[in-house]
Amino acid sequence: MPAYRRAVGFVFQDYALFPHLTAAGNVTTALGHRPRAERHERANALLKLVHLGGHSDKKPHELSGGERQRVALARALAREPAVLLLDEPFAAVDRSVRNRLQNEIDSLRRTLDIPLILVTHDFEDVVRLATHVLILEGGHGVACGPISTLMSRPDLPWLREAVGLGSVFNATATTVHRDRGLVELTFNGGILLAPARHVPANAPVRVRVPAREVVLATSAPAGLSLHNVLPGVVTAVHVDPAFETVVVQLTVGDVALLSEVTRDAVGRLHIDIGQRLHALIKSVSLELVASNGSQAEEDG
Repeated sequence: MPAYRRAVGFVFQDYALFPHLTAAGNVTTALGHRPRAERHERANALLKLVHLGGHSDKKPHELSGGERQRVALARALAREPAVLLLDEPFAAVDRSVRNRLQNEIDSLRRTLDIPLILVTHDFEDVVRLATHVLILEGGHGVACGPISTLMSRPDLPWLREAVGLGSVFNATATTVHRDRGLVELTFNGGILLAPARHVPANAPVRVRVPAREVVLATSAPAGLSLHNVLPGVVTAVHVDPAFETVVVQLTVGDVALLSEVTRDAVGRLHIDIGQRLHALIKSVSLELVASNGSQAEEDG
C-alpha cells in the first residue's frame, strides 16, 4: 500500500515541518482526505488540541522547539490515523519542555482510541508514558510485555547496567497526611507511604521502586525510621556471574518487587523460592509520577 494511503500518523525526530508554511498550513497539508472547505477549521481545531491555538499563523522559525514538536503532532493527528508513531519526540528539547510535552502526549494517550508507539533511549519516557515495552538490542527484540511485568523481571542485564533494576506499577494516592508530609499509596499489594510533594489526593500514580532500595527481612522489624514493611513470597532468585549481587523477586499481592542483595545475604537468610520475607522500603526512595505529570520524588 502506498504511504499516502496508510492510516499511520508519524512524528519525526526533527519534526520535518515545511519552513515556508504556517503552523496551520503544515497541518492542512495532512488534511487532503477532507473537503477543502473543512480543512482550515479542522487545522485550527487540531492546533488547539495541542495548545497552539494562538500560533496558527506563525512559521516554524518563529516557534520554539516544543511548539514545533506540537505542530508536528497536530499534523500527524490530522490524518486520523489508526496508529501514531513517534520517533524520539523529546530528543530535541530541554528538560522543562520535555516534561510538558510528556504531559501532553500522556493526556492524548488517554483520550485517543488508537495505539501510540514511541521510540526512545530515555528510561524516563518509559516510566512516564509506557503501558507496554519492547526492548531492542542490536536490532533484535530481547524482551517484551506490560511495563509492570517487564520492569519486575530479574534477568534483564540491559536494564541492570543502563538504569538499574526497579519495579514499576500503578497505585492511587488515597490519603494525603499534610501534617506528616506523607501520602498513602494504595496498590494491589497493600499500602505504601511516600513523601507528599506534588501528589494530589485520589490521583492515580505510577510508582518505581529501585531494587537497590529494597531490604529483605525474615520477620517484620520494629523501631526503624522507615515506613514501609510489606510481606511477600519469593518467586525468583536470579544469579548472574557477571555481577557480584543477586536479584530476588518478591511478590506482594499481584505486584512483583525486586531486591538487589549480596550473595552473602542470600546465604545467611537461606533465601529460596517460596520463602516468605518482608520487603523494607524507605519512603524517600520511592519515585512517583502523578497523573497530572508532576514529578513527586525524592532520591533519598
